[in-house]
Amino acid sequence: MIGITGATGQLGRLVVEQLKQKVAAKQIVALVRTPAKATALGVEAREGDYGNPAQLKKALAGVETLLLISSNELGQRAAQHRNVIEAAKEAGVTRVVYTSLLHADRSAIRLLAEEHLATESDLKASGLHWTILRNGWYTENYTASIPGAVAHGAFMGAAGTGKISSATRADYAAAAAAALSTEGHVGQAYELAGDQAYSLEEFAAEISRQTGKAIPYKHMSEAEYAKVLERVGLPAQMAQAYANFDAGAAQGALFDDGRALSKLIGRPTTPLAAAVSAVLQN
Repeated sequence: MIGITGATGQLGRLVVEQLKQKVAAKQIVALVRTPAKATALGVEAREGDYGNPAQLKKALAGVETLLLISSNELGQRAAQHRNVIEAAKEAGVTRVVYTSLLHADRSAIRLLAEEHLATESDLKASGLHWTILRNGWYTENYTASIPGAVAHGAFMGAAGTGKISSATRADYAAAAAAALSTEGHVGQAYELAGDQAYSLEEFAAEISRQTGKAIPYKHMSEAEYAKVLERVGLPAQMAQAYANFDAGAAQGALFDDGRALSKLIGRPTTPLAAAVSAVLQN
């Protein structure tokens, strides 16, 4: 049986959807905070909160392979992930697949990397079989800002000329489904990123090309960009985090040209033009 934590999240839902194309739905268990919200997934849903070890152990009964999708609670994730790993050991889980960060061992995005590295270390020391999916940036992290960029006539960021090898959530979900359902991944750490790398200036140029409007990229300092994000409604801590991610991208933290992702999923990753088009057509 295959378990998936955070199964009602943006990535988790896609993993369940793609995994059902590879294994029977009865072999999939969704671990979620609120099972009633998981009925549309079409698989068994069990209550499993990262912060509740006893509950997690019960939810993992009968699970052989577990996908641990990283928590989104910055500053608390290492402890939360440790709860899941310990519960997995006690419940008899054989292998854990973990969604980490691209080049976590040398990433300039320390805010993210340190917690991911702590979990990678815990996992390797657990005695469980493990597979680490070091996911790069989600293209959606940038395409979500397209409507605002079009409305205001500029795409803002703090990534300078840094190249970003992003991929869509569906691409990363396909990688997780492959790692969960096929052999040969034990003890492997995959650096996963999109086939196509671009700067935010090139990203803005693609928006301009598809809309027929001049949407330039406006580079800002990390602090300036954080203030902009706060003004559009992000909480201060999250705004500072996203600005820091962009600053890391300026130093190459979101670039990788190894194409391990497309190799793992057996197809090219989603082109930037297609991701931009999908937003503009909605």
